[in-house]
Amino acid sequence: MAVPSSPAIDPRMLRTLHFEDLRVGMRETMMKTVMDSDVVGFARLSGDENPIHLCEVYAAQTRFGQRIAHGLYTASLISAVLGTRLPGPGAVYRSQSLAFHAPVLIGDVVTVMVEVVELVRRGRRVRLACEASVDGRVVLDGEAVVSVPTRPILAHAPADPDGTG
Repeated sequence: MAVPSSPAIDPRMLRTLHFEDLRVGMRETMMKTVMDSDVVGFARLSGDENPIHLCEVYAAQTRFGQRIAHGLYTASLISAVLGTRLPGPGAVYRSQSLAFHAPVLIGDVVTVMVEVVELVRRGRRVRLACEASVDGRVVLDGEAVVSVPTRPILAHAPADPDGTG
């Protein structure tokens, strides 16, 4: 029998935004220092063991001169913001476009920003501009479309007009 593990994140600590809570212009950011263990872990998880990410000797011979983080690792930081901050828990990816502009190096501090640019009632879809930067330089940008849950309708007990309970 498997022993239940505790959740990695306490759901009580997350802010839940429903479609009705969102407004165009809402923005959220997150900063993350890219660690060697992140790059190695992402390689193991994804199966992308390209030596440009993992081997100093190989990477030194490339145009970057050193190891770089996986582009999709950097993109996954966008997913982290969408799933935990804006819109947050319950958001489900519909699509994501990405354009890569510069490498992210181990030790870089990546700032990810997402901003609501459109709300589409049908399907409760939210379009967000997404950007990742290092030292103010954009390294990745694109757009995401997610579906967001609507606010639950609470069922109320019928009114008791005469107060007899």
